[in-house]
Amino acid sequence: MKTTPTFSSQQKLVILMLALTQFTVILDFMVMSPLGDMLMKSMKITPDHFGIVVAAYAFSAGISGLLTAGFADKFDRKKLLIFFYGGFILGTLACGLATTYPMLVAARIITGLFGGVIGSVSMAIITDIFPLEMRGRVMGYMQMGFGASQVLGIPISLYIANHWGWESPFFMVVILAAAIMALVVFRLPSVTAHLALQQDRGVVEHLLHTVKKKNYRIAFMATALLSVGGFMMMPFGSAFAINNLHVTKEQLPLLFTFSGCMSLLVMPMIGKIADKVDKFALYSVASLYLMIVVVVYTNLAPHPLWMIILINMLMLAGILCRMVPATALISAVPEMQDRGAFMSINASLQQIAGGLAAVLSGQIVTQKDSFSPLQHYDTVGWVVVAFSMLSILLLGRVSKVIKAKTAATKATAFSA
Repeated sequence: MKTTPTFSSQQKLVILMLALTQFTVILDFMVMSPLGDMLMKSMKITPDHFGIVVAAYAFSAGISGLLTAGFADKFDRKKLLIFFYGGFILGTLACGLATTYPMLVAARIITGLFGGVIGSVSMAIITDIFPLEMRGRVMGYMQMGFGASQVLGIPISLYIANHWGWESPFFMVVILAAAIMALVVFRLPSVTAHLALQQDRGVVEHLLHTVKKKNYRIAFMATALLSVGGFMMMPFGSAFAINNLHVTKEQLPLLFTFSGCMSLLVMPMIGKIADKVDKFALYSVASLYLMIVVVVYTNLAPHPLWMIILINMLMLAGILCRMVPATALISAVPEMQDRGAFMSINASLQQIAGGLAAVLSGQIVTQKDSFSPLQHYDTVGWVVVAFSMLSILLLGRVSKVIKAKTAATKATAFSA
């Protein structure tokens, strides 16, 4: 076991601000799942059309990441965060104002164009500020935004959606994000160390330079495979719970609340463990565990609510236990002068892969009518298992790249 350094007060504030931005972005995306059943019924859309609504955000976020990769390292990272977060707020407002299916798809595209880049900018800031031996804990705290969105955001969103319509959660996110934006503007320090290392490359040249590096491409593929599983199961989570497991709309917030509590407990703990043990070994164990739980859940029949909640919590724990070590490993691949471009491309491929997964899931899952059980959701579970196995192989290669890079750095320092 390794000893780990402690955070300064300034570092804690940076983590808090970035975690809050992640909370709103994740909530905006995650709330589509619990609102899925309500949206499909109110707009009279089929599962494949709802898959397109989810994928619209992912595809536009992916395109945005590629478009911004070339200049992501040429500006103060704080200014980039403010610009894209402001666009995300406007896109989310458009979602709440949408009254038809085409308008909703268009609003999700706008939201994705801006929201999809925020995570990569935040990751670049984290990688610039925090060394690798602290990054596991940082990722753990950052990913708590996922848990907080389920403990607080999703239950509250479902509650107000049941009373004031599916649009109301988006208005709630807008109000919250506006307050967080003010905090970022006035308290987040400028992040400009990478500017001193920039070479005189054009936007396209810098993008191609990043893509050409073999080690970067390995990390990109690992990220894409990692994202497929979550995107495939997520869009139809609430519809499966309501129509197949007979969870009522009143019980649904409880399901997400308990799952979120699990993630709030698991994320910091996994972050600390990831900084003390081999990150790839931790990821492999978590992936094998997740495969088992996914197969159990996607083949589940109606059971008492407490049992459904328990299995859902166990499944979410497996998903989160993979995210922390994988994200920390991949963040160590790029050099500082390439981090903005790398993180943008990485987030782009993650979103595009997720969009393809959502569309694929929409093609696999069928439903006779809006109130019938979902069919072939178990097939989705087996596809997730297959992609999880491939992701272990790819992340293993990423781990070897990082170990070789660390050894070379130590050798250079020793010879100097």
